[in-house]
Amino acid sequence: MEQFVYLGALLFGIAGLATLDWRYKLAFWYQPKRSALVIATGMAVFAVWDFFGISLGIFFKGDSPYVLPFVLFPEFPLEEVFFLFLLCYVTLLLYRWSERW
Repeated sequence: MEQFVYLGALLFGIAGLATLDWRYKLAFWYQPKRSALVIATGMAVFAVWDFFGISLGIFFKGDSPYVLPFVLFPEFPLEEVFFLFLLCYVTLLLYRWSERW
């Protein structure tokens, strides 16, 4: 059961960001198509960054009991997709919030 801790924490964080987004209409509840495009672009850039790091031997999955044993590619765990989404989502929300101020 502890294998789901990291994924659960990521999903909890994403849910919190979505709640803030809904409350203040910052990204997906303001311009959903544009927000999806921005986040998908950011995730693609960071995924390429990860693949370069993996191929150079800089990034690796590690051996933690808190991550799932599933990988999408060698050394690229499933949770990385959710982490990249969270990273891009929080950045977009901070940018949109700073624009309002």
